[in-house]
Amino acid sequence: MDILDCDALELSALLEARDLSAVELMRATLERITAINDDVNAIVALRDGDRLLDEARAIDQTERRGWLHGIPLAVKDLANVEGLVTSMGSPMQARTVAPQDSVFVERMRRAGGLFIGKTNAPEFGLGSHTFNDVYGATRNPYDLTRSSGGSSGGAAAALATRMVSVSDGSDMMGSLRNPAAWNNVYGFRPSWGRVPSDPDSELFHNQLSTNGPMGRSPADIAALLEVMGGWDMRQPYGLLPQMFVDRIRTNVNGLRIGWLADWGGAYPMEDGVLETCESALGVFEQLGCKVEYLAPPFPAARLWEAWTTLRSWAIAGNLAPLHANRASRAQLKPEAIWEIEQGLELSGMAVNRASAARSDWYRAAIDQFAEVDVLMLPSAQCWPFPVDWRHPEEIAGQAMDTYHRWMEIVIPVSLLGLPCMSIPAGFGPQGLPMGMQLIGPPRGDLRVLQIAQAWHEATNWPGKHPPRPAQSLRLH
Repeated sequence: MDILDCDALELSALLEARDLSAVELMRATLERITAINDDVNAIVALRDGDRLLDEARAIDQTERRGWLHGIPLAVKDLANVEGLVTSMGSPMQARTVAPQDSVFVERMRRAGGLFIGKTNAPEFGLGSHTFNDVYGATRNPYDLTRSSGGSSGGAAAALATRMVSVSDGSDMMGSLRNPAAWNNVYGFRPSWGRVPSDPDSELFHNQLSTNGPMGRSPADIAALLEVMGGWDMRQPYGLLPQMFVDRIRTNVNGLRIGWLADWGGAYPMEDGVLETCESALGVFEQLGCKVEYLAPPFPAARLWEAWTTLRSWAIAGNLAPLHANRASRAQLKPEAIWEIEQGLELSGMAVNRASAARSDWYRAAIDQFAEVDVLMLPSAQCWPFPVDWRHPEEIAGQAMDTYHRWMEIVIPVSLLGLPCMSIPAGFGPQGLPMGMQLIGPPRGDLRVLQIAQAWHEATNWPGKHPPRPAQSLRLH
């Protein structure tokens, strides 16, 4: 068995039993990165290999600090790892070394993780396609001519190619879900507030984006969520720590799943996406779940108007100083400038109207969860597109009027901060992966994790991995 095919919890058990050393695992990881990363470009800011092996030797001699003890990790390049560059995909930050860890990174370090570098992300995380002027584009390991999605595209591709066994990501507009779908792995957007952000920016209004875990199994994701999650007193909102791993396996027989398909035709779909997802729904029926086809519970146009208002308002709040300076504005990509300028033009009443629409959608969603246990949607509206595109300009003949309109299907979740797992749904006619969003009620993270684990044990889609190198460490 190739040791790098093991899930993170399996690797942790081997390390704890001393059937595997951190040095052996680190050496195999570095060899895999050497063999694959030049083509895929998922891992960036890779640290010196000899230094990493020295750290692995040291951790082999120390008492276990947590389940991540000795596990190689790469952090999405929007978060801080002390001593490493946090470029955020921007030339303006290409030499900015983080003075300290982000909150969740520090928790991963305390649990024994070994940080090898970063995973690639688009500039400031904008757009569901991982490319930037600092490191270039991340390619889809199932087809190197295609996008890996984004903004956690580097993390997803690194997981698919076994360069890491578990990873962090972040999600504002599908950034944990779209790349997971396109790389045949799992990406979990937890309930908003479960994983704290860094307490160095506006703390009260911006409730759209969250950090979260990615992995090749829901159990790994549950374990990492236990490490990343939990209230941080420096922030006014948050959820207390919760244990998931010990409860992740349960009988899902009788659960009701509401399938929302293309939201009554509101979301255009590339050929084969719905067919692949709806074929996969049969597995839930084999597990004893009842799948119900639902009508759209809320007007899609009103969701989109609320989303674009609140998103541009939040982005302008963060990036407006860069736009105000002529020199830094010249280094921003067009999509960032567009978002900032949209946000700067907003009135307070426009933001209030968007918040009112969001509130109405919350009430409608609660009514839906009174009828079903979870909701489901495809994770994307199209297959991975050519890596040299900036974004799709049309889907199924319908023009996309913004750089992110093609990901509209993720915003019902993002607006409400609901827990949502992108689960692998299989492969389309061209051999490219697709996923489905498994959406839980407010604070229903455990329910989503349990259903996803039952799905994983019935399907194990991540076991169909992309082309791999000929040489690898094998466990005897």
